[in-house]
Amino acid sequence: MKVKYPAVIVATLIHFILGGVWYSPLLFGNKFIQIIGWPQAKVQEIAGQSHVKELVIAFISSAVLVYILAHFVQYTKATTLWAGVQTAFWLWLGFIVTTSLATVLFEQRALGLYLINAGYQLVGCVSAGAILALWRPT
Repeated sequence: MKVKYPAVIVATLIHFILGGVWYSPLLFGNKFIQIIGWPQAKVQEIAGQSHVKELVIAFISSAVLVYILAHFVQYTKATTLWAGVQTAFWLWLGFIVTTSLATVLFEQRALGLYLINAGYQLVGCVSAGAILALWRPT
């Protein structure tokens, strides 16, 4: 099985950048902060801190997710946009939705927070799945 490494790199970047946009004020950042209940002083304190470590870990997490997804795209022989999206969707539903939901329920976290996080992973995974399925070696 041959993983298409340029596709993995591009899909990782898309997944990672999407996370930045998803949790920004442009999309769900304000709602995320509202649900968590952080006061404005805490938001300002966090905004003034360096987040290099968190960003590096988030990027590595995106890379691992996309690399594993690339293997499943190969296993399923997904070579169309729809097949890549389907592969990613079923993996998202089976592994991300289920494991995250149990954690949210036992930690008694807000459903809205779960939906924001699961939504990001859905869009990120299906985007990556589409890229990985459609990528053709040059």
